[in-house]
Amino acid sequence: MTKSWKTLIVDDEKPARERLRRLLGKYDNRFEIIDEAADSLDAGKKIEMLLPELVFLDIQMPGPNVFEMLTGLEHKPSIVFCTAYDSFAMEAFNTFSVDYLLKPVEKERLDLTLKKLEHLNSSALPDFYRTIENIVIQKPVPVTITHKLGNKIIPVKLDEVVYFEANDKYVNFYNTGGTTYLTDQTLTLLTQKLPEKFIRISKSEIINSDFILEIQKYFRGRFVFIMNDKACTKLISGLVFGEEIRKRFEI
Repeated sequence: MTKSWKTLIVDDEKPARERLRRLLGKYDNRFEIIDEAADSLDAGKKIEMLLPELVFLDIQMPGPNVFEMLTGLEHKPSIVFCTAYDSFAMEAFNTFSVDYLLKPVEKERLDLTLKKLEHLNSSALPDFYRTIENIVIQKPVPVTITHKLGNKIIPVKLDEVVYFEANDKYVNFYNTGGTTYLTDQTLTLLTQKLPEKFIRISKSEIINSDFILEIQKYFRGRFVFIMNDKACTKLISGLVFGEEIRKRFEI
């Protein structure tokens, strides 16, 4: 009898989830889509509650680091990563119990994933999760970020950065004096690389918790963060980040 995989789709981009759902639907009930999640916090909860056998998981999303989320699970499903290249994960991607798909996912590539799943050895899962734990332990914590100024690349200490703010194709970041710096790294990538004291509070902003002067409740479950910089900058959190903020600050 052909196996049907109880499957959870995890991606913060709705079009990406919808695309993957459509593609998986072409495999004659080989994948039973039991639910979706849009951030790693919700993903962890649904994995423990719904007990999927297989999770298609985007690496770079809002919420806690996905590798840290995986190491905290009691239920340990097979994982297929769907994302752009991430050097921290390459060791795990080479583990036979997991596959790695570049987005946008194509059906031809999914055909290979299905073949891997058909020959999957469940006894390899503990090794995979040990590898994930090693990734979490060994992941380097950066102490600087580079500011691009013409042909110059200038390192800026992260301890001096108050917050990051998306600006079209680039991201600006600011120190306590209000000096503006520029990076071409996305907020999503920064969320994965920055130390834990940096918190994503909206789709367009990441703040350094060391510089929070005050937190005020705002409309519809959102919060206003007043930063300890020269301008006492006020930043408003996004709706989808409310639960993580409440948990982080025990509000």
